[in-house]
Amino acid sequence: MPQQRMDIRMIKDILRLKYQGGLSHERIAQSLSISKGAVAKYLSLAGGAGLDWASTAELDEASLERRLMGGGAALSRVVEPDYARVHIELRRKGVTLMLLWGEYRAAHEGQRTWAYTQFCGHYKAFAKTLKRSMRQQRRAGEKLFIDYAGPTLELADGSRAQVFVAAMGASSYTFACARADQSMRSWLGAMARALTFYGGVPQLIVPDNPRALVSAACRYEPRLNETVNDFARHYGVSILPARPYSPKDKASAESAVQVVERWLMARLRHTVLADVHAADAALAALLPSLNERQFQKIEGSRASLFASLDAPTLAALPAQRWQWASFKTVTVHIDYHVEVEGHRYSVSHSLVGLKLEARITDALVEVLHRGERVACHARSARRGGFTTLDAHMPAAHRAHKEWTPERLIHWGGDIGVNTGCFVTQLLQRFRHLEHGYRSCLGLLGLVKRYGPQRVEAACMLALELGAGQYRHVRDILANGRDQIERPAPTPEWVSPEHDNLRGASYFH
Repeated sequence: MPQQRMDIRMIKDILRLKYQGGLSHERIAQSLSISKGAVAKYLSLAGGAGLDWASTAELDEASLERRLMGGGAALSRVVEPDYARVHIELRRKGVTLMLLWGEYRAAHEGQRTWAYTQFCGHYKAFAKTLKRSMRQQRRAGEKLFIDYAGPTLELADGSRAQVFVAAMGASSYTFACARADQSMRSWLGAMARALTFYGGVPQLIVPDNPRALVSAACRYEPRLNETVNDFARHYGVSILPARPYSPKDKASAESAVQVVERWLMARLRHTVLADVHAADAALAALLPSLNERQFQKIEGSRASLFASLDAPTLAALPAQRWQWASFKTVTVHIDYHVEVEGHRYSVSHSLVGLKLEARITDALVEVLHRGERVACHARSARRGGFTTLDAHMPAAHRAHKEWTPERLIHWGGDIGVNTGCFVTQLLQRFRHLEHGYRSCLGLLGLVKRYGPQRVEAACMLALELGAGQYRHVRDILANGRDQIERPAPTPEWVSPEHDNLRGASYFH
């Protein structure tokens, strides 16, 4: 069975995470639930096509596919870098693979060298052959750890409020808010609030393996829900769930949860909280005291470390906040409509028969074809209804829609009085006006063939004869009866005056 080609949108995510996010092949593979070989393959194709993120972001999916699949010639001879020296140099503070790659290119200027993606890939392969242990260090602005606290806050009505916790990896700057539950909508809503709180976007968001976010938990290749991937694309961030049963992967989140439980939730144990909004406001009021509290062993606080370490390295927030969206695969029916929740929305008639993707938000229904939006409608809750744009209709359908009884009668009146009367009579013959549209359009065809004067004369003759169907006018014109000169009408006979007339009074 031939190998299925990867979706272009997924390939675009690979290039974004590598060129814009600066992630390794392994992290990209884990984040997107694909193999490292696939990551290396498409990054190699991008390198061969001379693509970077600036040029990739401007391409639509079809153009990107043509650029990638066109491919380039394989490199003939490449000067190999000293990978052992690269490995030693990486231990120095501030030294990155990008810096070493630049030095490698400069040292061999004029010779054929590896592109950045191949340079990184070969170094990773070399590093796997070494036995080493490395203490993980949190780079500034790299990771945001998120989780829900185990304990909950009691509300006045007897229900419980869930507490969402987020912490930056380098500074431990902490955010907390109250949510009604731990559904996917609550998770993503809290994550969006956390990013707004931090004023920027990290490279990675590291949750546990909640069922609300992860559709298939796996130690090596967890698969995220499509709505979660949409959230990640909107903010330009990668979501990498921690490995199951590996608390060290999210030690910062575990620590932040413990701090929130001790310094925030414990202080609210005697507070009467009316609802989730009251609990959220109470947590927000206590957050500054937590983040501005001085460390015991080092100088500064979470807030000061965040300002100096994480804040300058965070990516900018998008102009608009993410809106909840669910996805559904839909088929364009023969009436050029797709069905979403019992309501039908129009798309271009040229897409009939294709399978598209519907992105459903609280207010809109967007229809996507290969990642490009082809239709956008206001969401409707009316089941069985239709939302149709005239621009999506074929020309013939638009013309038919424009015919109304008033327009047809007005058209007939423009030709002549008799034609207007005939059209009115023709429409009144049918129980449903639409049934007379074709007959009226047939009269329009007769005007184009015989001219308005002859049609007016034929309609007058048909009205006199009591013939009220389109075929009668057609036959009159075909036989030329409208062109026969008609004798002047005979005046009504009137008895002349004479002496023998007695009148009505004679019989009284």
